[in-house]
Parts: sequence; structure tokens; C-alpha cells
Amino acid sequence: MRNLNRDTLPHLFSVLMRIILKNWFAVWAHVSVRWWGVDLGNGGSFMGKTRFYRHPGSYIRIGSNCKFNSTPNSNLIGINRPCMISTLKNGAELTIGEGCGFSGTVIACACRITLGRNVRCGANTLINDTDWHNDDPRAGIDAPVEIGDNVWMGVNVTVLKGVSIGEGTLIGAGSVVTKAIPAGVVAAGVPAKVIRSLEI
Repeated sequence: MRNLNRDTLPHLFSVLMRIILKNWFAVWAHVSVRWWGVDLGNGGSFMGKTRFYRHPGSYIRIGSNCKFNSTPNSNLIGINRPCMISTLKNGAELTIGEGCGFSGTVIACACRITLGRNVRCGANTLINDTDWHNDDPRAGIDAPVEIGDNVWMGVNVTVLKGVSIGEGTLIGAGSVVTKAIPAGVVAAGVPAKVIRSLEI
């Protein structure tokens, strides 16, 4: 236990406020997932209002012990939006494994998106399996996204449709993933390319 003095007071006050706010946002999240028909596992943590939207005839399943940071100061790297978890079409399937972490992450599923266990999504990541504007003839066909266990995506990573990322891979900050990335590597760039293997 830290001594209470002028040096430690701001930190201790911040910790206390986070505990109070997490409890409030957890209540709000559980009401929201019930309203939207989202299957949420036990032990989730919410800082800020995560926005859920489930299209009729689709499903969203979120594993236990996932963490959602949705306020600008809930991750000191800086978050510019709340977490938004949504399905966009009838038949869409969005599955998130247990122990995943999200900071200002947007996941938009029109077909199928699967995240494994312990996936870390850095601040302001975007994962989608669609071009969004299906009424535009330039838009392509929706294509599934699969992200393996223990993948870590850095700040501002974008994952586009039809992509798979193998288990244990690290995607560097600011990358745009446009094609499959194998397991156990570091990949980065626009478009993301394998830089080196990881010793796992």
C-alpha cells in the first residue's frame, strides 16, 4: 500500500475513480448486450461505453474476461473513439475468444469474423470483412477474417476483408493488413509484409 502524500495522491485518486467507473460501465454494458442480444462471457471489463449493434438474424459471441477501453484516457497511448462491435447483415457471425483486449477498436462483420484467445488490439484498430458500400458497383464481395490466438496488433492497425493472421503474430503500428500473414512472425507496413520470424 502506498503512503498517502502529495506525490501519490493523484495516482491513488485516479485508481479509485477507475474502479468506480469500471463498475458503472460494466452495468451499462450488461444492459446493452441484453438489449442487442449479444452473447457475453463472464468477467469482462469495460472502461467507457462500448457500442454494440447486432443486425437481425446474425450473432455476436464474446468470450470471458475480455477488456474494452472506450474512453480517451482509458489507455494512455490515446484512444480517439469508443469500442464498436457490430454485425451488418443477416447471417453474419462474429466470434471473439476469451481474454481479448480492445482499445477504441472497431469490429464490423458482414459475413464472418473470428478472433482467437488473448488477441490484443492496440488503440484505434479496425477489423472488417466488407467494403461497407455494397450498393456501389466498385465494392467487392464480403470475405471472412480469421485472427489466431495470441495475435498482437499495434496502434492504428487496419485489417481488411479476406485476411487471416496466424497464431502468435505481431502486427506493427499503423499497418494495413491486406493479405494472409502466417503464424509466429512480425509483420508491418502498408500493405503489411513479414519482417522477421518470432522465437515463441
